[in-house]
Amino acid sequence: MNLMTRGLEKRFVKVGIQRNKEDPMVIAKFFNPAGSGSWYATEYDSIKKMFLGYVSIYGDWNEWGFFSLKELEDFESPYGTGIERDLEFEECQSSKIITAV
Repeated sequence: MNLMTRGLEKRFVKVGIQRNKEDPMVIAKFFNPAGSGSWYATEYDSIKKMFLGYVSIYGDWNEWGFFSLKELEDFESPYGTGIERDLEFEECQSSKIITAV
């Protein structure tokens, strides 16, 4: 699966830097279909290929931070699956995600 598309990258550019906003917009969601883990991206740096967003793994480890597109693309589960982008995900304020996780 192509995790980053041209259209998605343009959307990140349009939304811009959100790190100082109290309730940033989540633009994309990535997830591990064979296990636990969701990455909610609010920003993307196309030069460094890094996201800023909220990460939730096993429901016990939840935090804001940076994660790389390459790490998401290179991940392979023991079942041979990789990280996917949630094609049904609709942009929303981060407060909706954080309270739901």
